[in-house]
Amino acid sequence: MKCMFCGCEDSKVIDSRSADEGRTIRRRRECVKCGKRFTTYETIEDTPVLVVKSSGLRQTFDAQKIKNGIIKSCEKRPVPIAVIDDMVASITKKIYNSMEQEISSKQIGEMVMEELKKVDEVAYVRYASVYRSFKDIPSFMDELKKLMESKENKK
Repeated sequence: MKCMFCGCEDSKVIDSRSADEGRTIRRRRECVKCGKRFTTYETIEDTPVLVVKSSGLRQTFDAQKIKNGIIKSCEKRPVPIAVIDDMVASITKKIYNSMEQEISSKQIGEMVMEELKKVDEVAYVRYASVYRSFKDIPSFMDELKKLMESKENKK
């Protein structure tokens, strides 16, 4: 780390402590050459993930959008906000663990439906009806039949 006073590239760490709720390490350093002290911060580098929309447009991934969609589908359902937060955290973790810099909105929608299916079937059907934009009653019924078949197979 380069000293901000004399430009020497040799310094020693005097003190390290966690900052910003554990996402940053604050280091107090001392320059070996001039003896002056300075503070540095070490953080995890976030690689931005871009979401590729069906139109081909790209935008930065925003977990809050996923949360808002899940909250809408769980409206008037007995799903605690803590469970919703867990679903969002799980989806976000999957997205970042994929190590891809781009992900399609379709993939994200499928992840959301997968999580909702585990938690609340009504919320799942609500989300699927908007996400898959059912054009008619038969396509909606097909999705319900798939849900019922998967539930029967679990028994």
